[in-house]
Amino acid sequence: MKKLLLSILLLASATFLFAEDGYDLWMRYKAVENKSLLTSYKSLLKEITIKGNSATMQIVKDELIKASEGMLNQVPLFNDSLIDGNLVIGNIGLFGTPGPSPTITIKEIGSEGFVISKRNIKGKSQINITANTDIGVLYGVFHFLRLLQTEHPIDKLEFTSAPKLQLRLLNHWDNLDRTVERGYAGFSLWNWHTLPGLIDKRYIDYARANASIGINGTVLTNVNANATILTAPYLSKVAALANTFRPYGIKVYLTARFSAPIEIGGLKTADPLDEGVRNWWKEKAREIYSYIPDFGGFLVKANSEGQPGPQDYKRTHADGANTLADAVAPFKGIVIWRAFVYAAENPDDRHKQAYDDFVPLDGKFRNNVMVQVKNGAIDFMPREPFHPLFGAMPKTPLMMEFQVTQEYLGQATNLVYLAPLFKEVLNSDTYSNGKGSTVAKVIDGSIDKHSLNGMAGVSNIGNDINWCGHPFAQANWYALGRLNWDYNLSSEKIADEWLRMTFTNNASFITNARKMMLESRDIMVQYSNPIGLHHIMGTGHHYGPAPWVSNLNRPEWNPVYYHKADSAGIGFNRTSSGSNAIAQYFPEARKVWEEINSCDEKYLLWFHHVSWHFKMKSGRTLWDELCYQFYNGAERVKQMQKNWNGLKQFVDVDRFEHVKQLLGIQYSEAVWWRNACLLYFQTFSKMPIPSHYEKPDKSLEYYKSLRFPFAPGN
Repeated sequence: MKKLLLSILLLASATFLFAEDGYDLWMRYKAVENKSLLTSYKSLLKEITIKGNSATMQIVKDELIKASEGMLNQVPLFNDSLIDGNLVIGNIGLFGTPGPSPTITIKEIGSEGFVISKRNIKGKSQINITANTDIGVLYGVFHFLRLLQTEHPIDKLEFTSAPKLQLRLLNHWDNLDRTVERGYAGFSLWNWHTLPGLIDKRYIDYARANASIGINGTVLTNVNANATILTAPYLSKVAALANTFRPYGIKVYLTARFSAPIEIGGLKTADPLDEGVRNWWKEKAREIYSYIPDFGGFLVKANSEGQPGPQDYKRTHADGANTLADAVAPFKGIVIWRAFVYAAENPDDRHKQAYDDFVPLDGKFRNNVMVQVKNGAIDFMPREPFHPLFGAMPKTPLMMEFQVTQEYLGQATNLVYLAPLFKEVLNSDTYSNGKGSTVAKVIDGSIDKHSLNGMAGVSNIGNDINWCGHPFAQANWYALGRLNWDYNLSSEKIADEWLRMTFTNNASFITNARKMMLESRDIMVQYSNPIGLHHIMGTGHHYGPAPWVSNLNRPEWNPVYYHKADSAGIGFNRTSSGSNAIAQYFPEARKVWEEINSCDEKYLLWFHHVSWHFKMKSGRTLWDELCYQFYNGAERVKQMQKNWNGLKQFVDVDRFEHVKQLLGIQYSEAVWWRNACLLYFQTFSKMPIPSHYEKPDKSLEYYKSLRFPFAPGN
């Protein structure tokens, strides 16, 4: 009996030791399993020389100790001799002689790039990690550790890397009461009550995670802004976070409420051309920089969805942006002005409104203003064509805004890997400067020679133990950072890295899990928004299907506005015979969409109102194709469940069960989308669901009756 109890206790202990909750993200530093690589890794990290004693270089040292202990079960010996170390790390300015490898130029990598090179010193093999700055060194060390985590051979290392984009940003939609708009992973990380006195360890781990993937900026507050964040008590709290993030190369930004001069300044107007208002913003900027000398600047949502803005005073977006830009310019700050604008009073297609508002302002913004444009013209849909503003404002630096949080992509219950979505947009050709003028080349400034450039992602991070709610949602945070650093990386490469660091290097696991990730976004599109359908989700909470909603005050908030289903067909006609939104694209770009018979079917219903009887490339009618897409998407989720179950042996119990249960929810939600949408659209098509499909087991009235008062992120 005692032996049995001892065995049970040992088993329980082992389970506890090996259980994982996802908190460590992709920085788990688990033991290297490849024995041949383990030997070379241990030899390399046995003795390390680190040049420099800044806070950032201390972080480098701490990270190397943590990684070496976890992956190699050894504590490295640190020495001050440049020649003695197997691994030599430091800012190029501190190297002196003999310096880094002469075969690699250090000038081209800028202030954040790095060089990793191998050389022989007096018959001893040595690896150097160097950069022009300590932050560059930190990025180089994280990249080096990524190579070790993914079991990459190190016998031939000659590697130079610099970020493609200057500003690599996370936008937190966090409110001061710690709720998170469109947040699906708990409450906000920022505990304003205990700041500035308490620096939660999680703030440091947040900074580590971002630095490991090259993210160098964070907007702490919601774009639906609260002016209170600009008051002195809160600025002291923001300063505490900025001080914590600075050694990791991360600058802090804040959202500015346009009406702040009235709300906290006591003025009677927020007119951007009023001298008193302009002076108020200048004084406010001076105050902010007295707390945070390297404050990045402001992100502004104005005259959008009820937010105040310059148009309230019959001024332009350029007038508003320039007033704030002038305020932060003396401190080298920038203003990021969001182009997500549309108005209920404007009867034109919502797709067209941002373009119509901003293109006439091209060249009228200050040189420290960036216009931040969502990837598509509607609103972070599961699939939509790239925003027509990309390429249409050559005199203005445009910043990409992606959504990492899955507002319209199943939220935290669905496994949807977003790198394919990001890549689809970045690789799209705008033809703004001839063939090859991709969205990526527009935002990196290379086409129009802009010095400011960048990409932002709306954060999916909360205070859930695993940061992102769904274990696989961490991959989307990771993908944002990696593509910000190098948008040429493939979705496959990024998934491979993330899986190896987050789970295991086992080849069988990687092959199958990577395939599941790469297909997941397309699967979600199939069972929710096939053939170009869009914005047919539940209103308010944006959870689940509700294509029937038509009673909201603003027409463009109603799903019926977008699908326009009737007895003749379905889809939004955006061609010259409809809203003509397609004319906002360059002719070569719109060529693949404007003719109904040759339109890329992924966007068919985005640009065309199509007969239910229209013959698709598959040979099916449009109605039968809709049925096929909805049913096939749900079946593919079932296959995802089967695939994940087959990977059980490679994954710890806790995370395996977590994902397994969420895939169960995802399948039930896919069936819900399928049944609700087809039953509703069938009321217009009057056509039967093909007999070989399982019929919906609930009525349309049942699906219409569902309510979700506790849906998160509302």
